[in-house]
This record gives sequence, C-alpha cells and structure tokens, in this order.
Amino acid sequence: MVRTMSLLRALISTARMVRHTPQLAAGLPPDDAVLLDAPDERLAPALVAAALGEYEPAAKLLATTREAAEWENRDRYVVRLAAFAYGRDGWLTAWLRAAPRDPDALLVRAELAIRRAWESPARAERLRETGPMIDAAADGDPRDPVPWRVALDHARGTHATHTAFESLWEQAVRRASHHYGCHVAALQYLSAEWYGSHRECFDFAEQAAHDALPGSLVRALPVRAAFTLLLSGEPTSVQADRIDAAADLAIAVSAQYEAGDPWPAEVRNLLAYVLVERGRWEEALEQFRLIGSYATSFPWTSFTDDPLGHFLESRHAVRIQVASAMPLRSRTERRGPRGHYA
Repeated sequence: MVRTMSLLRALISTARMVRHTPQLAAGLPPDDAVLLDAPDERLAPALVAAALGEYEPAAKLLATTREAAEWENRDRYVVRLAAFAYGRDGWLTAWLRAAPRDPDALLVRAELAIRRAWESPARAERLRETGPMIDAAADGDPRDPVPWRVALDHARGTHATHTAFESLWEQAVRRASHHYGCHVAALQYLSAEWYGSHRECFDFAEQAAHDALPGSLVRALPVRAAFTLLLSGEPTSVQADRIDAAADLAIAVSAQYEAGDPWPAEVRNLLAYVLVERGRWEEALEQFRLIGSYATSFPWTSFTDDPLGHFLESRHAVRIQVASAMPLRSRTERRGPRGHYA
C-alpha cells in the first residue's frame, strides 16, 4: 500500500509538471536570448571601441562618471573595462601612453593589475607590487572612492591587519558612505573564508543595510552574507532564519527596480540562488522573471566554468519545482460545466 501511494504521488507530480511547466515560461526570455554579463547602453560602445584598439570612448565614459560623481556606475564600468583588458589590453596601453597621468586610465590599470595578481600562483608577491599603482589611482581624484575599493581588495589579498583594513575603510566611506563596492569588499574581508566569521559577516551586512539609503543595493548586502554561509555547508536553524530574513530584505530591494534593469542584475542573480537553496521556488521564479536576459557571472562561477549554463539550468529547475506543486486542475475545471440541469 505504501509503495502504491508513493507511486501515485510521483505520477501526480509528473502530471502537474508536464501540464504547468510550459505556461510558467511566461515572462522569461528564451534561453538563446539570455546573455552573460551583458553591458548596458553606456558601456557597450566603449567595449566595442576597445575591441578595435580605440580608448577614447572608454576615457569619455569614465571621465563623465568622475565629473558627475557617479561612483557606483564608475566602479562597475572600471571592473568591466579591466576584465576586458585582461585579454586585450592594447587600447589601455595606448591610453596610458597618450595620457600617463589620466586618473581614469590609472584606475583601470590598478584594477587590471589587481585582477592579474589575484589569479597568479605568486598572488601575495604580485599584489604587493601593485601598491604604487593603487596609490597613483587614489591620487588622481581625491573625491573618488573607487581606488579605495581597489585598495580594500588589495588589503584582503596581502593579509592586512584589521587595523590597516579599518584605516582604508575609513578613507573609502569618507568619500562615499554608502558605496556598494566598498561594502562588498569589507564583507569579503570579514567573511569566515578570510579574516572573520559568519557572525561578523552577517552583523556587518545587517548594520550596513539598516543604515543605507532607500533603494541602495547596500540594503541587499545581507543576502551576500547568506550566500557565503550557504557555501560553507548546512546552516543551523538560527542561521537559516537569518538567511531567510536576508532574502526577504533583498526581495524588497529588488522590487524597487524595473524588470530587466541591468544595475541590480547581480543582486537578483545572487538572490535567485539563495532562494533556490532555501527551496523558495515561487519567489525564485519571480526573481528570474525580473532578471530577464541579464544573467551575471557571479554567483554562478562559484560552482561551474559554465555560469550561463548553470543559470539556465537553475531557472528551468525552478519552473519544474513550481509546476509540480500546482494543482493538476483548477477549481473551475474540477467543478466541470454547469448546464441547465446542473
């Protein structure tokens, strides 16, 4: 009897999945329309020009962000331009040759040097060599917090003491007290993987979220702490409650942005992963809808060399989970047609 009931449940679940999975694709772009780390309309022309060896569009873009104090966009663009230069840096070399003291070129150079050093087998030594480049970038514009975010990443890799890290953090927040990238760098330093603990990581993230301005991505920082905790293994019941609270807060932040907005895409990708891990399937599906075509490398590169494939597989798995829990027939269908003699 037990085996019969188990088989019956499996058959019903499969029938639900087959019936409902196709309709749950509504609002989700097809697989071949999803792009990994797609640039926004401002960054795309700069990357195209860089591919042709031309640096002027990138220079103009970063100069605009600096002059307008668009520190969040500036940080994001610097990271993407440095990532592109990692494989093709001729345009950056030409830029530095033409304008060796350009604060924007110096900043991209520092970010690129940090990236290369982090991926080197001699990481600590290579990172120490990049110190003067970071100093030069920081001297480029005293208002700019982005070089200090780079310095925080550098400090984590060079085993900086808590006192040294706090000194850099003070410089960063003095320039932009709610800068998302600087907060992420501090969170990584405080994580159990580096120089802190899960408790310290969550305490910092929750306090930062509480102090952040409405709509700021810093308000979603606890979900990043949740991610690091989930990577470490099965959470305790107390930790699980903290993870769910972090997800709830990130859902609220996500709701303040338009669907398909590239700016919160990484936070939404991260949130989708956390919701999947917590078995919150319908909420995860909603985040995949809000993500649209903007899949991001993080967090999926933490598990695979094919982040886009992992993203698409997770999205499909969530649709199956939601479909298998839906009623086989709606209430109206169960009642059947109500004719004259019904």
